Amino acid sequence: MKADIVVLEGRVLTMDRDHPRAEAVAVSDGKIIAVGSNTEIEILIGPETKVISARGGTVLPGFIESHMHLFGGASQLSYLDLTGLFGFENVAEAVRAYAAANPDARLLTGKMASYTMLGEGTRLDRHHLDRILPDRPLAFVSFDNHTMWGNTLALEKAGLLQGLEVSPGNAVVMGDDGLANGELNEAEAYNPLLRFGGLDRGMLGMTTGGEPDPKPTKDEFASDVRMVKDALKWCAQHGITSIHNMDGNFYTFEILEKIQRDGDLLCRVKVPFHYKNFMKLDDLEKASTMTARYDTEWLSSGLVKMFYDGVLDGHTAYMLDGYGDQPDFQGEPLFTQEQFNEVAIEADRRGLQIAVHAIGSGAVRSVLNGYEAAADANGTRDSRHRLEHIEVIDPDDLPRIAGLGAIASVQPPHPPGMMGTPLEPTLTVVGQERLPYFYAFRAFKESGAHVVFASDWPVADLNVMRGVHAAMTREPYLPHLPDQRFTLHEALYSYTVEGAYAEHAEDIKGRLQVGMLADIVVLSADIEAVPTDDIPQMTPIATICGGKVTYEAAQ
Repeated sequence: MKADIVVLEGRVLTMDRDHPRAEAVAVSDGKIIAVGSNTEIEILIGPETKVISARGGTVLPGFIESHMHLFGGASQLSYLDLTGLFGFENVAEAVRAYAAANPDARLLTGKMASYTMLGEGTRLDRHHLDRILPDRPLAFVSFDNHTMWGNTLALEKAGLLQGLEVSPGNAVVMGDDGLANGELNEAEAYNPLLRFGGLDRGMLGMTTGGEPDPKPTKDEFASDVRMVKDALKWCAQHGITSIHNMDGNFYTFEILEKIQRDGDLLCRVKVPFHYKNFMKLDDLEKASTMTARYDTEWLSSGLVKMFYDGVLDGHTAYMLDGYGDQPDFQGEPLFTQEQFNEVAIEADRRGLQIAVHAIGSGAVRSVLNGYEAAADANGTRDSRHRLEHIEVIDPDDLPRIAGLGAIASVQPPHPPGMMGTPLEPTLTVVGQERLPYFYAFRAFKESGAHVVFASDWPVADLNVMRGVHAAMTREPYLPHLPDQRFTLHEALYSYTVEGAYAEHAEDIKGRLQVGMLADIVVLSADIEAVPTDDIPQMTPIATICGGKVTYEAAQ
């Protein structure tokens, strides 16, 4: 048999602990047919074989992006990027230039806004945005995507200026004048703003878990397909071959099915049913329907996503013992323990995997309690239920993750100080006494838990190389704190093998072994040889997914 594709002259890291290294890989019919030396693989080259030279660069299993928001990220590709912008004049200059370049935008939107972009102690509000741009609707999205700010005109157009009644954990923050001050905490509060701007379809899988209503027009659907195609290209360019989407609905699948029919599905995508706190247990039937309808190596479900709390900087995370700057305030959970237990038991009974956004220590404990209740009610099975983010954990809960067979799904770009994010106000919000168990990645691993890495794009940069570097280089915030860094190989393992494990797919992906899916990334250099601080500058020169070249850098 001759190969469809061979990759030669590489530093192959197979992630197979029995055969960890090789020089070359051969692919046929979407599967890996050989891994070995250049000489062993060269004999599989035929007249139709595509030959890729790694030129001494590292060759790895395709990266598995285990927590991202594909449609939402796609919709934000055209937003103004506010990353690293601080100070009123700098922000205003960027916004006004963006407004001039986008004269027809219904809602001018900036992403990656810092809570302290106007200086520590200054909380952004509508009056600041009015000073920047008073005569066009303007909104900023926080870097964590849990807060938006609108100027007065945007709030008026969205029907939010007079406030809005929302459920616990969400807030339209009101000013002393009896009007909304511009800060919108969590999805219920900011979704009317997205809806006004025509930006809500990309976020529906997260904000409501429902379907677009009214049904998108033919042109709107075509526009959404183009956006998601662009996002998939962006993923492939970063060596990503599998995506665990962390929001979803049937409309997301409709878009992906269209892209697959067009021959442009560049990554394998898992899409969950998003269960919100206003839903009923019977709504889980939709999750079961999704799971039955979509069960291939390319498009699958089988996952229920939930939010138990919000974020630290917005004081919407649920904490066991309060915040560093507000010791008597715990935040409000989005579910009661009883509600969550009922959902966890029913979803588990249906054989569904559960993934829950749990940032505060109170949320983490409550989710673990729910997983324990599900095991008690239904019996222990290989459920691999997931905790997403785990930014603060009580030490008593550390061993419970592995003990319950759960997965720690965490994001190396998220800790304050990584990828240009400021340390404050987050460290003050958390409080020094909680810092030993703040983003405790190595503590999770040493407790025996499976630790999965991802970006949470568009919350953080999708670039896996930057994520690997972040995992390796995050130093303790204070000298006495435990070191939570990962080694290079541990980080790569969490972006490959552990990602496959998290979706019950370790038998078909995550390693470069004969018979596995041909999902491969070829990097521009030898990642073991370059200085650690050069890793973020490394890029894929080729990505292969299912035996098809999905990205190839220009020579």
